[in-house]
Formats: sequence, C-alpha cells, structure tokens
Amino acid sequence: MGEGRSQNRQVNGPTAANGLIAKSFEDRHIATFARPDLFIVLGLAVITFGIYAQVIRHQFITLDDGWYIKNNPMVNRGVTLAGLAWAFTTFYEANWHPLTWITHMIDSQLFGLNAGGHLLVNALIHVANTLLVFAFLSRTTHARWPSALVAALFALHPLHVESVAWAAERKDTLSTFFGLLSLISYTRYAEENSRKWYAWTVLTLVLGLLAKPVLVTWPFVMLLLDYWPLRRLARWTRQKNFFVWIAPLLREKLPLFAIVAASCVITFFAQAHSGAVRTFSDVPIALRLLNALISYAKYLLLTFWPHDLAVYYPFTPIGIPAWQIVAATCLLSGITAFCLFQSEIRPYLIVGWLWFLGTLVPVIGVVQVGGQTMADRYFYIPSIGFFIALVYGLADIAKMRRLAPSLAGAIAGAVLLVLAALTNAQIHLWRDSFTLFKHALAVTPPNLVIENSLGIALDNTGRYDEAAAHFEKALHVQRDHYEVLVNMGITRYHQDRLPEAIEYYQTAIYSRPDAPEAHSQLGLALWKQNRDEAAYDELRRASQLAPKDANVRNYLGIALGRLGRFPEAIDQLHEALRFNPNSADAHNNLALALLASGKARDSIPEFEAALRLNPELHGAADNLRRAQARLK
Repeated sequence: MGEGRSQNRQVNGPTAANGLIAKSFEDRHIATFARPDLFIVLGLAVITFGIYAQVIRHQFITLDDGWYIKNNPMVNRGVTLAGLAWAFTTFYEANWHPLTWITHMIDSQLFGLNAGGHLLVNALIHVANTLLVFAFLSRTTHARWPSALVAALFALHPLHVESVAWAAERKDTLSTFFGLLSLISYTRYAEENSRKWYAWTVLTLVLGLLAKPVLVTWPFVMLLLDYWPLRRLARWTRQKNFFVWIAPLLREKLPLFAIVAASCVITFFAQAHSGAVRTFSDVPIALRLLNALISYAKYLLLTFWPHDLAVYYPFTPIGIPAWQIVAATCLLSGITAFCLFQSEIRPYLIVGWLWFLGTLVPVIGVVQVGGQTMADRYFYIPSIGFFIALVYGLADIAKMRRLAPSLAGAIAGAVLLVLAALTNAQIHLWRDSFTLFKHALAVTPPNLVIENSLGIALDNTGRYDEAAAHFEKALHVQRDHYEVLVNMGITRYHQDRLPEAIEYYQTAIYSRPDAPEAHSQLGLALWKQNRDEAAYDELRRASQLAPKDANVRNYLGIALGRLGRFPEAIDQLHEALRFNPNSADAHNNLALALLASGKARDSIPEFEAALRLNPELHGAADNLRRAQARLK
C-alpha cells in the first residue's frame, strides 16, 4: 500500500500483489463538487433539518430514555473522568458502545435534561448522514441526480424517524455517520492505494463500532463496492477465475475483519452477561428463521407503504401464517434471482440488494435480543443499499424509455413530497410518551412492552388508576413478567395500597430472585409499614445484588439510620455519593446521619451540597439551620 496515487496497470493472473485495479479506474477522475452539487447539498440540508427541527419541542420517552440519559447519573452529570472510564468499561443496558455514552454526556453537559437539545443533535447528525450519502454516491458513481435522490429518500423516509426522534437511539445515527466516513475513506484508498486512507478507513470503522456494533458487516459492504461502483473486482467469465481476483481483496481487508470479529465477541459477551440474549427455549430457532424471513419482506412492504409504524412490534400470539411464509420466500428469492441475472449489465442491483440483505443480518433476529419481531431503526443503514438498487434501476429505465428529465423530476418530487408529509406526521407522534405509546397500541397486537411503558408514563404523572389498568393489560399477556410486576407494585405503593404492593413485589422476587429492583422496592414498602428490620434485610439483599447502585446504597443508609446504626449508615451514604455525587437526596441523608451522630460541623457541607443541587429539597434548609444552631 504505497503512499500516493497508484499507477494504472493490468493485473496478470495470480502474481498481482495488490489485487485488481479495474479498467474503469483508467478513466476515473477525482470527483469535485460543482455548483449544482452545492445547491443539492444546501437543499438536502435545509429540507431535512426543516422537517426534523420540531424535535426540539419533544420530551424524553419512558422507553429506554430514562435508563440511557434521564435517570443515569453517569451520563446526566455531564462529562467527568469517572464517566469516561465508565463508558469504556460498562456493559450497562446490555451494550458496549462507549462513544455513544460519551456523546450523551456531552449533550447533558450542554443541555442538561432538556430533551429537545439531545434530539436536536440527533437531527443534525441525520442531516450530516444525508449529505454523506450524497457525497459518497456522487463521488463513486458520478451520477449526480440518482445520488441526490438516494440521499433524499434516506433523509425523508418515515422508517428513519425512530432513529432520529428517539434520544436513546443516538447510536444509530452516530454509528452511521462514522460508517459512511469509513466508506468514503475506503473509496479514496481504492483510488490511491494509500496507507493514509486505509488508516482513515480503519479509524472511522473503529469509531463507528464504538458507537454501535451494527457495522460488523462493513468489510462485506466494501467487497460489494469493489464489484460496483469501484470495479476492483473484474467481471469474470469463468468461475475458476473468481478466487484469483477476490483473494487479494479479501487479504487487504483482514485487519477490518479482525476488528469486527473483536466487536462481535465483546457485544455478544455484553448482551449475554446482562441476560438480554433470549434462549432457544424462549424463541425456538425455527421461529427465529421464519420471523427473519417475514421481517425482510415487511421491511420491503413498509418501504413502499409506510403505514402503522410503531416503536415496538411484538410477536403475535397466533404465530406466523403459512401464506406469509410462502409469499416472503417467493418475493425474496425472486428479487435475488432477478438481481443475479442482471448483475453483468446492471451491477448496482445485486450490490444494493446484498447491501440491504447483509446489513440487516446482525439485527434480523436470528440472535434474539429483546422481544421485538423487527424495528424501524434497523432499516436505517440497510435502506441505503435498497435505495441504491431502486433509484439507479429506475434511472436506467427512464433513460431507456427516454423519459423527459422534467417528467422524471416531477415524479421524484411528488414521491419525496408524500414521504416528507408522512415523516412529518410520524415525527409528531414522537413528541411524548402518551402520544407515541397510544398510537403503538392502536396499530399492533397485544403489546406487553408498550402497555408497561405507557403505565410508567402515567404513573410518573400521578395518574395511578390509569397506570394500573395498563399494567393489568400487560400482565394479561404474561402473568409473571418481572418488570410489570415491579411497576404495578410501585403504582400500588403510590396509592398507599401497601399490602397489594408487597404482594406484587414478592411475586416479582419469586419470578427473578436475583434481580435487585424488587428487593429494593419491597424494602421501601416494608419500611413505610414501620417494619424496619425486614426492610433492612431486603435493602441489604438489593445492595448485594447491585453493589454499584447509588439509589440502593442511599436507601440502605436510611434503613441503617432508622435502626440507629449511624456509623454503618454513614458508610453506605458515602458509597452512594461515590457512585452518584450529584444526588441531592444522598447528600441530605448523609448530613442527617452525621447530625444524628453528633457531627453537626461535618453535616453542614452536606446540607449545603444538597441545597445547591436541589434548592427545593424538602426539609434541607430547616435541617441546615438546625445544624448551624448546634454550633452556636
């Protein structure tokens, strides 16, 4: 990989050291942006941002946003050294994506817990991705208007709203940003045979994997690009020549394959360690494969008819109808056969189609993480390949039929206008949890996850009877679901129906004895009944199961204080503050324990810290005056 532009040359047989530089490179020139390209870039940026700018008025939703940002002290306190170390070492939420965590920290530093700021950054990254799609295709295919149309479809398709309007899905937009930079760097490497551009390819791929490991298919995408549009893989006429041509291209990508293999291992370990990977007893392999087949077909259907989109698609209780299996098999095999048949004269068809099929593999459900059958956000990267095949194919048809450019432009504009209207409506559904989840319940079969999420949102606003009704519907789907049992217990606790709350917590513990949340909540309920010893036992068990949970440590400190064990209480509260220094409650409780231990002077800085973090904290100001009075 010598520095600088390689000389044009023919490769003769297996002695070539660096693989085939296709004949098309002989006439290829470095693409530069002309004035029409600048107008296209400006138009794409303005239109995309104009549609998505409304997210600045949106709220966090109760599905994942709390875990990722709102209630995550390592993130919501902004950029800290402890937070940076945590980002690279945690498997929190069954993921290892340190770069995504760091961007959430930066957003929290800039915007606090203003959801609009976080979502606006998502929108800006989506705009950047749109422009990168145009730049990548325009440079490699030298087809300005098809490249612009692919970018516009990527920008405006309603299936992409989920990746942008959901704060917790920053990983989608961010990984795609670095993934596209990696492809652009790779095309420069292919043109110039330059170590510098290979290094940029590696660096941007690593950054993309640090944002989300979905880019594990990227070396395969680069092989597709070698076939078209880079033309590094010669069109072979005899099957035996194929391995001669492809071997050098595979060899040069070995470092990339090693990187993605390492990412796969880390990701699987993170998800398995957190219990997120569903077993074959939960979802049999036959069901996974059939669901994958149907999901491919549904993504195609939703591409052309984006209706009834939802944040969560559950498995249906009746299973998969046979007619859907037959129809999906015929559809996918028919398209694949057609693309292969056309591969010599229209190589973009097979490249775009295999991009679509291949980049969906990590998220198609063969390895089951979560209980969804598919997700809109999974279409974000695969859509680029499908749009390439679709748009470049239609451009060829228009050229063969000698369709007037003005008519072709009018048709494309009409399609984009419809998609923009649908996207605008879909973004509006994401404005808050209530709107989003009620819509999802209206367009999906019995949906435990969404019933539970809507119940949480209602509980958070004090609408306890409505929350309980949705938790009951969720339990009707699965009676022993741990999270729903705990949430129902919390709602009953808020309603002061303590015996019922305790019963739900105990049922949850029976369902999952080693999960800390039910033990912690049961401790609080027992404590409210003045059963201090029993409450301490549950909170101690919770702290054993979740030793780094700041809230559990805080509750355990209070429980110890109620038992008069102040030195132990102080130790636990110090631990709580070590894990979350920005907890006003923990500072206040530590101050109270110090004050009760006769350490009024030591308590004053803790009361002051609590009031600095939360000036409205109940009782903190009175307690501070009481501590100051003891020093007089």
